[in-house]
Amino acid sequence: MQRAMPDRTAGFTLVELLVVLAILGLLVAIATPQVLKYLARAKVDTARIEMKSISSALDLFLLDNGRYPTEQEGLKALVANPGALATWSGPYLKNGGGAPLDPWGRPYQYRYPGQNGDYDLFSNGPDGHEPIAPAVGPAAASAAMR
Repeated sequence: MQRAMPDRTAGFTLVELLVVLAILGLLVAIATPQVLKYLARAKVDTARIEMKSISSALDLFLLDNGRYPTEQEGLKALVANPGALATWSGPYLKNGGGAPLDPWGRPYQYRYPGQNGDYDLFSNGPDGHEPIAPAVGPAAASAAMR
């Protein structure tokens, strides 16, 4: 009985494998920055959408209580009654009990009275220093959200 000799042409050479790996590495190097930009942009968009939701909750608080939360009460007043407000009908936000956090894990900033409207609401952004598209009280909301 004679054994068949293995066919040395059935397979890839080391050079062919290295070329394929180099091409895949090049594709990853090109695609990764684009994906990271997309993710960063998505977090900014999420922050803007959440600020609009918080602004709506602040307006509901105003309708129920005749005023916006004070700066001391902060955004926590949208989740829990800040203290014996008889007309408080919250929670105005579905949250785990504390002040809402931006996509980077920091609390949204709230100022009342605001410098640009009835109140100022903004996120300090990914670096913690540069505000992201502030949402402000009704008086200037349409101008600031563009």
